[in-house]
Amino acid sequence: MKLFQCLAAAAVLSACSVSNTMAQSPDYPVKPVNAIIAFPPGTPGDIIVRLIAEPFRLATKHQLIPENRPGAGGNIGAELAARSNADGYSLLASVDTVVTVNPQIYKKLNFKANTDLVPVIYFANTAQTLVCHPGVPVKTVPEFIAYAKGRDLSYASGGQGVPGHLAAELFIAATGVKMTHIPYKGPAMAAQDVLGGVVPCGFLATPVVMPHVKSGKLTGLAVTSAKRSPIAPEIPTMAEAGVAGYEASFGEVLLAPKGTPEAVITRLNETISAILLQPAVRERMLAADLEFVPNSPAQAAARLQAETQKWRKTVERLGLQVD
Repeated sequence: MKLFQCLAAAAVLSACSVSNTMAQSPDYPVKPVNAIIAFPPGTPGDIIVRLIAEPFRLATKHQLIPENRPGAGGNIGAELAARSNADGYSLLASVDTVVTVNPQIYKKLNFKANTDLVPVIYFANTAQTLVCHPGVPVKTVPEFIAYAKGRDLSYASGGQGVPGHLAAELFIAATGVKMTHIPYKGPAMAAQDVLGGVVPCGFLATPVVMPHVKSGKLTGLAVTSAKRSPIAPEIPTMAEAGVAGYEASFGEVLLAPKGTPEAVITRLNETISAILLQPAVRERMLAADLEFVPNSPAQAAARLQAETQKWRKTVERLGLQVD
């Protein structure tokens, strides 16, 4: 609750600086904007949308309404957004795997996120953390590998094809350990079962599990990003922990239905960039392990293409498929 109170305060402080940006385009928006969030409350994309909602309202005189529609690795929310009117009033906030990975591993989708949705802006970079219940007698990644090689451990993630699942499969391929995937409907639910010892370990969103690591209720072994987390600098990266060449970073992205006017996408990008660059907002983002790097719609599109190619090689090498 305290985190969300702080986020709300930061949002109010940042609103004034973006009001002029939106004033330059008085014809958009003229009504509330719906932000479909493809994952449950408390996940990174959800935190970001709720952080920017108030300054967006103050700047535009219209609400940015969060709507959580989780499930199927983000596909439920993505399909809803893709089938919405392409007018800028229905957007999708999601981790980028919905576009970069899901079309490759889900073979029964009746829409294509990578063609039916277009990027507005990358909100933030984010990563996963390998955590274990304290009952698992390991404190480091090498200890975990040695322990796991003599067992068939299970691990929890926030769902099929989501960052935790992908990060874990990369880890398994790199280390040769044997682990059984237990997918959940979001990282918070998965974290609860790791906390309870129902599942011994998990690859889960860093902001979701880090409070439990700090309290000693979970053991944090490594983060999956190329650099250490600003909220847990004491935890090594997976590469630092001994898994050479390992890196699994992801991005939270805002997307719009294909055909949304370019002027609307540009205005959204400029306005949200201005909000996320405010020192108070940036501080709250970093406190949730979310780092914003300014980017244009074209740069966001280029990154999505690069991420798609990177993960295509991984998907093919590991043979990942989801029914």
